[in-house]
Amino acid sequence: MSISSGTEARARTILDVFDTAFGELLARDPAAFRVKFRKMAASAFAFYRGTACLFYADVQEDKSGQEFVDVQTGRVWIHGDLHAENFGSYLDANGRLIFNVNDFDEAYVGPYLWDLKRFAASVALIGYAKALADDAISELVRVYASAYRERVHVLANGPADAVAPLTLDSARGPLLSALRDARLRTRFSLLDQMTEIHDYERRFTSGGGAIELDPATRTRVLEAFEAYVDTLPEGRRTRPDTYRVKDVVGRRGIGIGSAGLPSFNLLLEGNTDALENDVVIYMKQGQTPAVSRHVTDPQIRGYFRHEGHRTVISQRALQAHADPWLGWTELDGAGQLVAEVSPYAVDLDWSDIDDPAEIRAVVADLGRATATMHGAADDESGHSLVPFSTEHAIDAVIGNAEGDFADLLVEFAHAYGARARADHQIFVDLFRNGRIPGL
Repeated sequence: MSISSGTEARARTILDVFDTAFGELLARDPAAFRVKFRKMAASAFAFYRGTACLFYADVQEDKSGQEFVDVQTGRVWIHGDLHAENFGSYLDANGRLIFNVNDFDEAYVGPYLWDLKRFAASVALIGYAKALADDAISELVRVYASAYRERVHVLANGPADAVAPLTLDSARGPLLSALRDARLRTRFSLLDQMTEIHDYERRFTSGGGAIELDPATRTRVLEAFEAYVDTLPEGRRTRPDTYRVKDVVGRRGIGIGSAGLPSFNLLLEGNTDALENDVVIYMKQGQTPAVSRHVTDPQIRGYFRHEGHRTVISQRALQAHADPWLGWTELDGAGQLVAEVSPYAVDLDWSDIDDPAEIRAVVADLGRATATMHGAADDESGHSLVPFSTEHAIDAVIGNAEGDFADLLVEFAHAYGARARADHQIFVDLFRNGRIPGL
């Protein structure tokens, strides 16, 4: 069964974008992309999550909202894949459980408004999936826009400590539930799932996605690990034993966004000799962020050594007190991201968030979290790419036009939500009828 003539042009656009974004990796590992695409076929939201490449191909042609972007706010640190499920808990460098934005694989420098548009469209998709009326979806986007604008204003005009992170003491509703869930988890339970003990030493268990490495690959991974240690903040390098590698394996079955990218897990000694304090970190090849294909400033492109370096520098800029294990390295000439496989990472689960008042409260909190993220990534982050106060620049460009600002996001949310639902159906037909090259 072929796609109708009315959608054939859009189908060709989708295939062209996929070829640019995924072609090389798909050719390398078509099985991984069959898994990725089946996950994306499950729902319009899953499709949207996996197609930041298509979103930016579309949004760079969309000129709406240019009155809310100027020279400065058009080049700030952005998340790059800001949708409603890219939030969750993490244990920060100070040992606090924080609820905030997560997953910075697509982070880059670009217009702050692209983050807001991507999030607004995701709200429309979630609202549609929950059978909310269009007016209810509009209200949710307005709540998000209002919370974002209010927090930006506070950051720009209040004292430095005017905004506190979302913690066990300040979070509420589903966000507090995620933090409490994270608090109940332990490093030992994670180790118990992934490792076993032989002759009084811990090793990775076989199976379950773990791949035994040949000696040559193992040696290259260990050499890459040694280089990674030098990228950690100076204060982290306190005890050499902490970086003793006990075991290393390859990994398969990682997330939708990482199909086809090599990945490894390393088991480290931890901060004591006790086996319960061992640490698991992952090393994975950095991916080309979708937004970078549409930001052509040579100063931005030339700033990063490779995609692993770009991911880490971006995350450190956007996330206050980031994962203390966060660093980068190179393996076989490709940039690698390195971070902890944390037992305390719990993603926001939308499946049971159905009460309209609760949804509004969550969306408001995520709006404030978005603004705080943008506000963290400015001249004080220590990087010359954004040598100005982000929150002051965004506060000034929105000015007193809060209503028009919210209207812009509402209109975009509905339009692109409908576009993504239609694209999802086109994609499913392309996939099931064998029209995606290489699969």
